[in-house]
Amino acid sequence: MILACQNINKAFGTNVILKDASFHIEEKEKAAIVGINGAGKSTLLKIIMKQIPADSGEVILAKDRTIGYLAQHEAVSSGNSIYEELLEVKQDIFELERHIRTLELQMKSQSGGELEQTLELYNRLNTEFEQKNGYACKSEIVGVLKGLGFTEDEFSKQVDTLSGGQKTRVALGKLLLAKPDLILLDEPTNHLDMQSIAWLENFLINYSGAVIIVAHDRYFLNRVVSKVIEIDHAKATTFLGNYSAYSEKKAQLRDSQLKAWMNQQREIKHQQEVIDKLKSFNREKSIKRAESREKMLEKMEVLDRPDTEVQELKLSLEPRFPSGNDVLRVEGLAKSFGDHTLFTDLDFEIKRGERVALIGNNGTGKTTILKIINELLAADAGSFTLGSKVCIGYYDQEHHVLHMEKTLFEEISDDYPTLTNTEIRNVLAAFLFTGDDVFKRISDLSGGERGRVSLAKLMLSEANFLILDEPTNHLDILSKEILEQALNRYTGTVFYVSHDRYFINQTATRILELTGNTLVNYIGNYDYYLEKKDELTKIYVPSATEEETASLPSSSAETAGKLTWQQQKEEQARIRKRQNELKKTEDRIHVLEVRDKEIDELMMQEEVFTNVAKCVELNKEKTAINEELEQLYERWEELAE
Repeated sequence: MILACQNINKAFGTNVILKDASFHIEEKEKAAIVGINGAGKSTLLKIIMKQIPADSGEVILAKDRTIGYLAQHEAVSSGNSIYEELLEVKQDIFELERHIRTLELQMKSQSGGELEQTLELYNRLNTEFEQKNGYACKSEIVGVLKGLGFTEDEFSKQVDTLSGGQKTRVALGKLLLAKPDLILLDEPTNHLDMQSIAWLENFLINYSGAVIIVAHDRYFLNRVVSKVIEIDHAKATTFLGNYSAYSEKKAQLRDSQLKAWMNQQREIKHQQEVIDKLKSFNREKSIKRAESREKMLEKMEVLDRPDTEVQELKLSLEPRFPSGNDVLRVEGLAKSFGDHTLFTDLDFEIKRGERVALIGNNGTGKTTILKIINELLAADAGSFTLGSKVCIGYYDQEHHVLHMEKTLFEEISDDYPTLTNTEIRNVLAAFLFTGDDVFKRISDLSGGERGRVSLAKLMLSEANFLILDEPTNHLDILSKEILEQALNRYTGTVFYVSHDRYFINQTATRILELTGNTLVNYIGNYDYYLEKKDELTKIYVPSATEEETASLPSSSAETAGKLTWQQQKEEQARIRKRQNELKKTEDRIHVLEVRDKEIDELMMQEEVFTNVAKCVELNKEKTAINEELEQLYERWEELAE
């Protein structure tokens, strides 16, 4: 065991955050702390790090163990370059290397006992250098920087000139390179793109130490953790398994607690009815029996009702009227900022009822595409066409659609003047703003609260084409699940940018990946995208890397480069159709082979082979089966090529 938290209590005024919270972390264990926003997850990490004191309880870190912590908005600040900042973490190794080089120079002029003594020290330091992976130290630093999304031309950038998100990534890189025995990470994926998140997952899975993670990224938690510590109503409960296992066990636990409470309530009611009936008989014997039952009831430990009415968003999205079948057509779209080209000659279309996710690395131009379609930004070339009766509802991750100077009440009432005061309050209450909250200014709200206001306006818009830019940012897991359910019930069309892979997997019917200045189309969810990514990238973006281009035959690479958006769609539809036909062919072959075997067994039965008419009938059926099987075998070979 590397860490134990025993009976941790913490309250801020009358607000109890943690009550008798206890759990432990084993060596090399990867654990998650989950709970709704405000549950006390970050507070618990700060208590473990002794940044804030617990009211009572104890945090025990195993002897001689090191601990590292990345806070949610942690950022480094220095005049160093990014590369120099990470070099500082390995200063002990570089100091050791300098000492070894000095000894090498000394040994050239030494002899006898002095040389022997220096050689002994030299060998000892060399062994230590190797144990600390000194020879691979610089390549390890480069690997971490690239893994976290920094390109080599950015290594020389001064840390003080970086954005907040970039500074957080530098802080994360320093922590990972330091390799403490226990790492605490508070929302480590917030400033990473999909590629960097996947790299971090693999890094943590293979990390030799223990890790505690606070994150809302369920896909990330599913891959990395084997234990989940839930903070709910100030209590900490431990579940073994990843996030999906926790979610399933949590639902089962809630159901069993509710059943136990209902059964006990039923039993209490029954006993009370029996007591009342016995007393109504007005006989001494009956009254004594009633009193005996009353004593039993008093001794019963009454269960608390499980809290099934969790405070949650009440999100209902429904278009006022349907759009035409063609919702959006984009042709030849291009955009650059100065010398930096984001994309060129983009073609795609979206049909009614589709839920299309636009994905890609940071800086590829995903949000730019959404802004062009919303006419917030002009394209350099190309055009887009909205279909018949298309009404757009836009969710902006930076919340530019909100007016910072207005109160929540004014934000809704000014945009929807026909709503009554009561209706406005009801809408805001559905998004967890009650009482005097409605008079808060938008500028005073947190990122998550602004997100909820934007979602409220989206719900009221009754649009039939939702364009969403990172809609799950700042939402807790419960709110994300509610948004997923609302989008899956929505009868309109959705086009969104997100790096939340679990959210994409739950909601997307199609994925567009922006890569190599062009789009690759995937007709499926995120799991399908992962399955087909390498294959389709080689076909549609042959110039993505020199190695990939070289691995394709030249004629194939040229043809792939010329494929239009429409051809991509047709090709993938053809592949899916062929896969479906292959499956049907295999199923039919299986049915016929089973029947053929049954006929052989029937022909061996006396009552059958002595019946001429039956034998003729079965023989005809067997001949027909064999003829069909021959055709199916040939067809299967064609389809399987």
